[in-house]
Amino acid sequence: MKELPVVDAVGQVLCHDLTRIVRGEMKGPQFRKGHIISPEDIPMLLSMGKDHIYVWEKTPGMLHENEAAERLASLCIGPNIDRSGVAEGKIELFARIDGLFYSRVERLNRINRLEGIVVASRHSLQPVRAGDKLAAMRVIPLVIPEEKLAEAEAEAGEAPLMELLPYTIKTACIITTGNEVALGRIKDTFTPVIIDKLAAFGIRVQRHITTGDGINRIAEAINEARKEKTGLILCTGGMSVDPDDNTPGAIKQSGAEIVSYGAPVFPGAMFLLGYYGDGQAVLGLPGCVMYADATVFDMALPRIAAGVRMTKEDFAVMGNGGLCLSCPVCAYPVCPFGKV
Repeated sequence: MKELPVVDAVGQVLCHDLTRIVRGEMKGPQFRKGHIISPEDIPMLLSMGKDHIYVWEKTPGMLHENEAAERLASLCIGPNIDRSGVAEGKIELFARIDGLFYSRVERLNRINRLEGIVVASRHSLQPVRAGDKLAAMRVIPLVIPEEKLAEAEAEAGEAPLMELLPYTIKTACIITTGNEVALGRIKDTFTPVIIDKLAAFGIRVQRHITTGDGINRIAEAINEARKEKTGLILCTGGMSVDPDDNTPGAIKQSGAEIVSYGAPVFPGAMFLLGYYGDGQAVLGLPGCVMYADATVFDMALPRIAAGVRMTKEDFAVMGNGGLCLSCPVCAYPVCPFGKV
């Protein structure tokens, strides 16, 4: 790369994009890499503060920023992810479908510890819509030693750093517990909330069962739902430690392996998740899901809908970011809540 005065640069080829910023009007490349400088360009370049330009003289072992960005993008792009072209040394990634964004965070962190390399993404394990921006990457210098990209490739490993998991669960059964609903003492206002939340992930409620109190009754309803082969079973209510709250015991009696009863999240501490031998998930939803805008259910549902089997550790780490601040106007998921 060599430096030339702009007034002597006519006929030279730019080796990088030149950005122009006009407040309130534009911020972007006025001249692209590869542009041949003409006499008419000189006044614009000078107005942009470019008294000198740089012409890149390719040397062995060095990569231009655009080439480096291409190498970084190839490490990141997994299934269902699209990319932009390279502009000003940067490439952006976008969601091709609705789904769960998954990033291999530990590997990503190792790459970002390398001097001169930056890869930024949205939080892992968050739901996205088709077209949403997922990540961006570039190198800091205009040219970078190729060995740095080789280090990044070694840290990344064989699997792509990022992928977008489609929602695979399509049907659900809701089991409403409690004599107060079964006997008509109160209106069921819980089920409509769950139906709306499931619909956001393409899950249709195939069956709704209302059962009274009692472990045996609830367990029988769960077993009935199991026979219908629904993708997901959700039990509403009866999740506290009160003696007459039977839902956790009924889920256990139905044969589920309990992954977690209780989560370090407020609201939603009494949440329960279990799995059966065939991989079907069963959830026990505490009452807060009915009235709070965002709870642990909203944190777990995208993963479950995408077929990601959750573990005890997945819930343990939710404590960091698991406190809802009860803002007067809820902006979830554009807030700190649930961001591990």
